Amino acid sequence: MAHIGKRNQLPFVREATPGFYLDGGSHGEILLPGRYLTSRPTVGSLVDVFVYRDSEDRLVATTEAPYAAVGEFAFLRVVSVNPRIGVFLDWGLEKDLLLPIREQSGPLQEGDWLVVHVALDQRTDRIIASARLNRYLNLTPPVYAEGQAVKILVIGESPLGYNAAVNHTHRGLLYHGDLPGPLTIGQPLDGYVRTVRPDGKIDLALDRGRVGYQRIGPVTDKILATLRAAPGGRLPLHDNSPPEEIRATFGVSKKAFKQAIGVLFKSGQILIEKTGIRLVAPEPAKKAGPVAPGRR
Repeated sequence: MAHIGKRNQLPFVREATPGFYLDGGSHGEILLPGRYLTSRPTVGSLVDVFVYRDSEDRLVATTEAPYAAVGEFAFLRVVSVNPRIGVFLDWGLEKDLLLPIREQSGPLQEGDWLVVHVALDQRTDRIIASARLNRYLNLTPPVYAEGQAVKILVIGESPLGYNAAVNHTHRGLLYHGDLPGPLTIGQPLDGYVRTVRPDGKIDLALDRGRVGYQRIGPVTDKILATLRAAPGGRLPLHDNSPPEEIRATFGVSKKAFKQAIGVLFKSGQILIEKTGIRLVAPEPAKKAGPVAPGRR
């Protein structure tokens, strides 16, 4: 059976004046306009196509690929506005993609760019876009391993960092302190899973070296430098400090901070106290004693 809004491998059935008809299963025969193939396939051979509805609401096939299929997020441009029904987006196909008024998160005008989710409207069986992204981000904790590579699309900014859609399914966060510079909304990136939180959200990194214990080295260096500059070599931060205070001081998560001070404690460079952490004072240098006669 053909899946609307997805790529399909459909059997060729017959040729007619408009083009080539493919077997769409319960959807019946689906037309692939003749301009998309240069030669007639053999009957029963599979043709790789994307299935959607044309301007007359008929199912049609194309060998072209849209910028996003059903179930995916994309950064698309508004090409026209209809005040009665919504705006139309360029998604790489001949027929533009409708973003209905009810699915908009704010006013839009021609030329605007925005992140949308491509969905199949259950009421009309038509492909639409939605800017109400939260309803399409799964909060069930995914099964990801620490350090696993993922595809990221930046969808917004928050005080902590940048929100992202991870593999088109879950919400992730790239912390400001882990980034070399600002990102842009709609920017696609390759990233890595740092940790999956109990609420289903994912902490992300752009550099695999900042995942797990491999990222602790720079954090320990920063803690030591901050302690050396602090009065008395002491800071009022410890295991039970609020995560916000830790991030404001070091730009890292509480988990990374605890791992780093654990490393520093074990190496004898700091002491962890109830009210904070402090540098271990270096032992004073031993003074050289008098040199015995004849032993110069």
